[in-house]
Amino acid sequence: MIRPALAALLLTSTAAFADTPSVTADIAPIHSLVAQVMGDLGQPDLLVRPGASPHGYSLRPSEARALDDADLVVMVGERLTPWLMQPVETLAGQAHVVQLLDAPGTTLLEKRAGTMFERHDHADDADDHDHSDHAAKNDHGHDDDVHGAHQDAHDDTSLDPHAWLDPQNGAAWLEAIAAELSELDPDNAATYRANATAGMERLAALEAEITDSLPEGRSGFVVFHDAYQYFENRFGLSAAGSISLSDATAPSAGRVSELREKIKDLRVTCIFTEPQFDPGIIAALDVDGLSTASLDPMGTTANEGPDLYPQTLRAMGTAFATCLGGQD
Repeated sequence: MIRPALAALLLTSTAAFADTPSVTADIAPIHSLVAQVMGDLGQPDLLVRPGASPHGYSLRPSEARALDDADLVVMVGERLTPWLMQPVETLAGQAHVVQLLDAPGTTLLEKRAGTMFERHDHADDADDHDHSDHAAKNDHGHDDDVHGAHQDAHDDTSLDPHAWLDPQNGAAWLEAIAAELSELDPDNAATYRANATAGMERLAALEAEITDSLPEGRSGFVVFHDAYQYFENRFGLSAAGSISLSDATAPSAGRVSELREKIKDLRVTCIFTEPQFDPGIIAALDVDGLSTASLDPMGTTANEGPDLYPQTLRAMGTAFATCLGGQD
């Protein structure tokens, strides 16, 4: 038999949880950031299962129900998951929707082009955009405008959407998520803000840890698909190119042949694979003596929850340090 005092406590806890906004996040790293901010107040739902490509996905019935029940949908943005916009509009029409690429303080980088990431030339654009106001130096002394970094979304098709791989974007997004939850649930605003602050401090320490672990020589590597320039930009890394421009497309024979020659010319020493990567492509490159390591930008090997995002960044830092010779 439940004692009256215990019953009252259980009812109070249940009511508090029930009053917490129902939140749905698009991918596991964003789900992790939301979980950090919500803490013990609630648990967000995840739409795209780990291991699936965010660029194209069919929602399961349970995921569609999560959208239908959502008070808040937190997503990287339409540039990562254009297929998600219609379900959000149809199923979560009354929910608040946050596209984090538009959040204040977010560093945005333009997509790179070509096997060796030839820079997009705006002189060829139909529209003449003035980017002079967007040039800035990042913490490592790089000119962000040279890397194509901009603080506005002047051209949705030109922006690289993999922005969660910059820990400073993660910190800005924690703040944005806390602000949105505080608006929806003002009674718990102090908790959301405190949780976000703790997460931001954790990311600052992690950024310093990763920086210290990386070797002096931070180039001479190739990635499977071009998803890592936010991580590269933050930590002074420089990829020589990618095997495939997207994780949704297999490289053509011509691309593999071009990359094989460029690897030899540029003296590449390391190739990064991914958990869903086809090892046969490495064999097709026919380049001996290269080190390999795996990068997992979606956190597919980590457990869902608040620790997934920092674990994903730490694992990437370890992979770069190991493959580039920074540690044993």
